[in-house]
Amino acid sequence: MRRRRFLQAAGGSSALALAGCLVQDEGNTSTDTTVEDTTTSDSGTSTTSETTETTSETTTEAEELSGTLTVATYESFLNAPSESYDAPGAFVKQRFEEAHPNATVEFTVPQNGLNEYIQRRQQGASVDADVYVGLNVDDLVRIDANLDDGQRLFRELDTGRMDHADRVRDDLDFGDPKGRALAYDTGYISLVYDENDVEAPPTLDALTDPEYEGALLAQNAQGTDTGQAFLLWTIAQKGADGYLDYWRDLLDNDVRVLGSWWDSYSAYLDEQRPMVVSYSTDQVFANRDGQDMSKHQVGFPNDQGYANPEGMGVVRGSDNADLGYAFMDFVLRGDVQSTIALSNVQFPAVTEEYVDVPAEFSDYAKRPPEPVALGYDELSGNLTGWLEEWSRLVAGN
Repeated sequence: MRRRRFLQAAGGSSALALAGCLVQDEGNTSTDTTVEDTTTSDSGTSTTSETTETTSETTTEAEELSGTLTVATYESFLNAPSESYDAPGAFVKQRFEEAHPNATVEFTVPQNGLNEYIQRRQQGASVDADVYVGLNVDDLVRIDANLDDGQRLFRELDTGRMDHADRVRDDLDFGDPKGRALAYDTGYISLVYDENDVEAPPTLDALTDPEYEGALLAQNAQGTDTGQAFLLWTIAQKGADGYLDYWRDLLDNDVRVLGSWWDSYSAYLDEQRPMVVSYSTDQVFANRDGQDMSKHQVGFPNDQGYANPEGMGVVRGSDNADLGYAFMDFVLRGDVQSTIALSNVQFPAVTEEYVDVPAEFSDYAKRPPEPVALGYDELSGNLTGWLEEWSRLVAGN
């Protein structure tokens, strides 16, 4: 979850523990249960013959794949912001290499994120990656706004080359007409509030009422995932013709917009304001650190939260496409999905029957009754303009 890039400068172990990544307890790091590898007969008894045959075939195929796979991703997928936590990267590398004994995974973090690869494509330079982990739908829109078809960064995925692609939840489809990304987890942007000071706003409109004057902390929509998601949520509610009027009302009601997620969340922890735009998994952090749960309530105005799935794709021109597909398929395995959910504190991308997430996550992570998201078609040609209009409005207030 890319919000954590702000935590490394945060200081203070309790703040890091509360807002950093979540991991399994030491000694219980192996969550690779046989959820997906066990078949069950109609009578409910476990059948082993088909499983054994399938495993044998899979092992043979795995041994035939070889080489070094370079996977580009974001920093916190590899390095947790606190020694108390683990990032998922090391687990993914170890288990993938165990499953594919002739293959090696090398991670890389582009210095300027995806923009680095966009610029390299524009210059006709090669990209030093085979797979990218950490794509959002707005990334795909930005790619297409800056690159022509001849410079395409990611290939159209052939999910027929994957065994687990059909397990991804339908609601996490990026809506990309070129089919370049497949989700591996998702988060939901929501409101986090202190119930000792305010009640949960029943609607987004309620945030403009006097009851919530000076209550809300939000983030810059041009520089943060949470800030952009909250803006898009208001556009989904109010439409392209009405969202600026809504934001004028929010500003009149003294919403405070800060530069980063960490800026706003640390202000919330310091009790500067009783409500912040954040993630619906906030109670997972709070429970793990023994925090007062009354100060970490999750609110879903209009019963909604904005879905922000993260995806992965195969770089166009990669010589390791077969290994890349195998890696992406591996990430969708039940045990890997469970580990990523705990480490990234994000919901698995696969449907529930294929993953067994421990209670320390499932008991506290909240899913909105009605997830909201704008897809590729809605963002394409509009996102830049919306962000610029919003920025001018906020800067002028």
